[in-house]
Amino acid sequence: MGGGALALVLLVVAAIFIAKTVRVVPQGYEWTKETFGRYTSTMGPGLHILMPIYHAVGRKMNMMEQVLDVPSQDVITKDNAVVRVDGVVFYQVLDAAKAAYEVSNLNQAILNLIMTNIRTVLGSMDLDESLSKRDDINARLLRVVDEATHPWGLKCNRIEIKDIQPPRDLIDSMARQMKAEREKRANILEAEGFRQAAILKAEGEKQAVILAAEGDREAAFRAAEARERQAEAEAKATTMVSQAIRQGDINAVNYFVATKYVDALKAMVSAPNQKIMLLPMESMGLLGSLAGIAEVAKSSLEQQQATKALAKS
Repeated sequence: MGGGALALVLLVVAAIFIAKTVRVVPQGYEWTKETFGRYTSTMGPGLHILMPIYHAVGRKMNMMEQVLDVPSQDVITKDNAVVRVDGVVFYQVLDAAKAAYEVSNLNQAILNLIMTNIRTVLGSMDLDESLSKRDDINARLLRVVDEATHPWGLKCNRIEIKDIQPPRDLIDSMARQMKAEREKRANILEAEGFRQAAILKAEGEKQAVILAAEGDREAAFRAAEARERQAEAEAKATTMVSQAIRQGDINAVNYFVATKYVDALKAMVSAPNQKIMLLPMESMGLLGSLAGIAEVAKSSLEQQQATKALAKS
């Protein structure tokens, strides 16, 4: 029995010795090796042999990129608005020894540093800027925190503000302001539409007046041309009648009388207030005058033919 117990004790001691001697570091981790409690080296992933009692494993550091949630906190902006802000940080340990021995509580140190700088950055901005310039806030936080954590053997890859939540009354006020701004833009667009419509209407009326004036001018020109031709015709007719009178043709006088008679009769007929017209008994003389007109035209035609015949001979 004594020999069996001794063998069991030796087996247990051997197992403990082997466990303390042979250490396997998993992928993505680095362990620090200490000699009598003092850091001596860093063990990478793989198999390592340690001397029990003389060597010991110090800190087991995760070398993969890690995500750390930043708890929400109340921040006062430059214009004294209180907003609630939270975020997230992505960091990675580059130097296991520094991360293990330069700071006592790594995660707590990172959180406190980020929360302090969030208050600093947002405190220098107005509420509108803090809501609209999220990228600028992230860039400023990343630059400051990465520089501050560099002595700890860390690399901050990204810092993102997840939510900036103003108080309820500010949200309602912003909603009313947005609604008023939209109504203002709608009224401006409507007024602009009315203005454009008025301008187009005025342009149309202007073009209509111009076209009407052009039409009146063209009509006046045509009327003047017609009157000119009529005057030329009357002058030619007067010349012909005058020649006939000089030659002793009484029908020329009848022509003038008949013309005046016909014009007077036309005026009497076209008057709107004339309902009954009485003709004199001498109206038969009108026929004789008309006959005289025909004789004058006939004699004028004969003279023209005689003139052409003389010109040919």
